[in-house]
Amino acid sequence: MSDHHHKETFVTKYMFSTDHKMISKQFLITGMFMGIIGVFMSMLFRLQIAWPEKSFSIIEAFLGHHQTDGVMNPDMYLALVTIHGTIMVFFVLTAGLSGTFSNLLIPLQIGARDMASGFLNMVSYWLFFISSVIMVISLFVEAGPASAGWTIYPPLSALPQAIPGSGAGMTLWLVSMAIFIASSLIGSLNYIVTVLNLRTKGMKMTRLPLTMWAFFITAIIGVISFPVLLSAALLLIFDRSFGTSFYLSDIFISGEVLHYQGGSPVLFEHLFWFLGHPEVYIILLPALGLTSEIISTNARKPIFGYRAMIGSIIAIAFLSTIVWGHHMFISGMNPFLGSVFTFTTVLIAIPSAVKAFNYVTTLWKGNLQMNPAMLFSIGLVSTFVTGGLTGLVLGDSALDINVHDTYFVVAHFHLVMGVSALFGMFAGIYHWFPKMYGRMMNKTLGYWHFWITIISAYGVFFPMHFIGLAGLPRRYYTNTNFPLFDDLANINVFMTVMAIIGGLAQLIFLANFFISIYRGQKASQNPWKSNTLEWTTPVEHVHGNWPGPIPHVYRWAYDYSKTDENGNYVHGKDFVLQNTPLKDGEEPS
Repeated sequence: MSDHHHKETFVTKYMFSTDHKMISKQFLITGMFMGIIGVFMSMLFRLQIAWPEKSFSIIEAFLGHHQTDGVMNPDMYLALVTIHGTIMVFFVLTAGLSGTFSNLLIPLQIGARDMASGFLNMVSYWLFFISSVIMVISLFVEAGPASAGWTIYPPLSALPQAIPGSGAGMTLWLVSMAIFIASSLIGSLNYIVTVLNLRTKGMKMTRLPLTMWAFFITAIIGVISFPVLLSAALLLIFDRSFGTSFYLSDIFISGEVLHYQGGSPVLFEHLFWFLGHPEVYIILLPALGLTSEIISTNARKPIFGYRAMIGSIIAIAFLSTIVWGHHMFISGMNPFLGSVFTFTTVLIAIPSAVKAFNYVTTLWKGNLQMNPAMLFSIGLVSTFVTGGLTGLVLGDSALDINVHDTYFVVAHFHLVMGVSALFGMFAGIYHWFPKMYGRMMNKTLGYWHFWITIISAYGVFFPMHFIGLAGLPRRYYTNTNFPLFDDLANINVFMTVMAIIGGLAQLIFLANFFISIYRGQKASQNPWKSNTLEWTTPVEHVHGNWPGPIPHVYRWAYDYSKTDENGNYVHGKDFVLQNTPLKDGEEPS
């Protein structure tokens, strides 16, 4: 395939591009913009939690007439919590992480010219962009944005008259999510078809980098579970707008008996969490895949237990679809069914532990290159283990009753999913920035970004475990009416200070990112001395990725520090690109 092609205009190159590399940048920049909104919201409601009676001019400046003299009202607090959770889970960690790196790496690492369908790839991004715009617009409707929590449980979300945030803002939330799900499904199908059909010669499934396995299995989970959330949202729209009773029964509002009969909000819980729990791994698996590649590259060692890592990804994917009930232990679930969900939940700790131990073993006695990408990858392993251990408490139906709906839950899922996935995203950006933009990010600023971020992340979420064990409920905009929790007020102040420091630290990253695009040191073709195929493409992006023939693959992606019986490097260096032919007598991998 020649690299000569028609001249592109600004619109065809930067807006309606069908090139997977440009689409990955579009996902990343849009996800970063949504992330700024989500993090800023968290800083606002943390101010409210720490100093509930204090007036803040910043609250009045940004939230306007919804507030009284700079003090946040409970409706707006719930709305901020709802939209923060929605943006971070779906728009940043699902689309921003998976959309960016699946698009960037799948064709490059399997040896393909582009995605199976460049047009559908473009459509996937623009649906994501439209859904993002609608979600942002919902912040400005008169009654306020959706405020039923990011899980939007009925009846609050099903009755427009229930609370102010159940009006037009809730409708826009549902429309936005329906479009978002369509984007995710189109993207996932494209990823699956590309991995199965467009691998270059010699690229067997057992030679794929672990990043590819993670993206491939993630796409399969998405195709299985996202349609269930779409059905839940559609039925909720019917209940809101067309008088049906899928989720409603025996409802009283202000003494008025509503006509709804026969529905059950527990049905919505089942439908929501059938996506909601796999969603954890739709977010986490891509981050783990990126981490596998980065740790092996920067430890200068083959990844430990390659086939076990693939098996753990597949096991996590399967088990994640049959554990959704552990979110519903206090919903009146049959105790026997609860014990089944407890068993499958605890079982998922085994493949998760395989990944953690294999990362540690890969690091062990490695020639570690401590660049920012490596630090964030090691940070991911730390938060993944720390947050995962508390999952054993929440996965037990008896123990969960004590801490359900407290800050213990918030601490758990923010560490194991939120912070871990963000660390994977940051690691991926630092590592593949040279491939995206042809320049290097500033390493010193990267170090500052990492250390401030990880210290503040643990400063926010580690104390949350203890106030959760003390019984402090989540989603309360103030706890001043409960003298029992007065002694915990100072801990909330400390966590808020750490959250603000962590939020401001992201300005270091943003400055580093955008300045490096234009002024960063120019990158060499393979700055990290990595083995995978994307580092065989030119620094300057070309149509079809490779200017000449597509490279053939002769080995797996982890031939680092490969030596002969005399201890000499087989190929004269400590890395061997996948397209390097085997030497006489060299064992294929």
